[in-house]
Amino acid sequence: MAYVATRGGEYAIEQAERLFRSDLGPITRERVEAVRTGLPYLIDRVMGEASLYEPDLAALALAQAGGDLYEAILLLRAYRTTQPRIAVAEPVGQTDLFTVRRISAAFKDIPGGQILGPTLDYSHRLLQVDVLKGEDYVPEPVIPAAKPAPATQPSLTSWQKAQGLIPEHADQDVTPDDIPDLTREPLLFPAARAHRLQSLARSDTGGTLALGYATMRGYSSVHPTVNELRLAEAPVRMRHPCGTVFSAGRVRVSQTEVISKARELELGFSATFGWNEVKVIAAATLDLASSQPNPHPAANEEFVLYHTEPVESSGFCIHFKLPHYVTFQSSLDALRRVKADKSADAAKTAVNEKPAARQEEVAL
Repeated sequence: MAYVATRGGEYAIEQAERLFRSDLGPITRERVEAVRTGLPYLIDRVMGEASLYEPDLAALALAQAGGDLYEAILLLRAYRTTQPRIAVAEPVGQTDLFTVRRISAAFKDIPGGQILGPTLDYSHRLLQVDVLKGEDYVPEPVIPAAKPAPATQPSLTSWQKAQGLIPEHADQDVTPDDIPDLTREPLLFPAARAHRLQSLARSDTGGTLALGYATMRGYSSVHPTVNELRLAEAPVRMRHPCGTVFSAGRVRVSQTEVISKARELELGFSATFGWNEVKVIAAATLDLASSQPNPHPAANEEFVLYHTEPVESSGFCIHFKLPHYVTFQSSLDALRRVKADKSADAAKTAVNEKPAARQEEVAL
């Protein structure tokens, strides 16, 4: 493709940016704090898709972008590339998660019990319009449970394997060095499952939902059941050079396993930064569907991973706003030539047909 520079000069470009920023107004620490505390699930989505866990920076990116998710994710990813990688955290298992919400749609009674946690799944969706009249909406206080659930919960999959419901796979000694890093290595196909899960972890929520929904309902190749869904806080454990492992804090994570019973019990998995249930359910469904023989187009690994990448896909879409004068004029010139050639051919055909018509008149 050929491109030309946007004309209008540096002054016009500068004023265009000023116009955008003047609509947003001043960005203050208080404004960023209001975004961070008032929109926690949106902050989680930005951190997950940017693959950078830092709530304050995510809130700043959202405020600076005026709420444009794709712009905020691009800002956060660009910032991420400027930061050095200090170390790699120790692996974390399901039983290490500080679990806030844990449910299963496959079993009523599971080891450790089900924990509803924070959810609107069973609530009426009512818009609190009185707030616009000046009346504050104050939620009802939470009543502490008589017997709080344990902070950590066992793995449901381990219990299923012990029951013989899910086949046991050979254990593999995997170290962090064996896991490919999507942010530093290109995505190649067929992709290693670690690459696939990394791509889905930071994939666009809307695109992942669309393809996951197509897999569930449109093509119906996989009808998943949520084996286990968790909203939790994962400990970040670092290893000191002297060998001591210490805690550097906790990060909010979502994790789910979906199970299919089409042929035998098979699992699909997904996890991401932040609390984003719909994304991990859709992503786990795509993980499961992509491992099936002859996956349909919406579950094809290459199609899914390329087209749910938020920065690349949104960037390609909006790049069509840039000047395409050369290529478009070239297409117009080709179209004019085709029309001119057709007109010339039509004129020749008309000239050749006239003598024959006259001969027929004479014969009559």
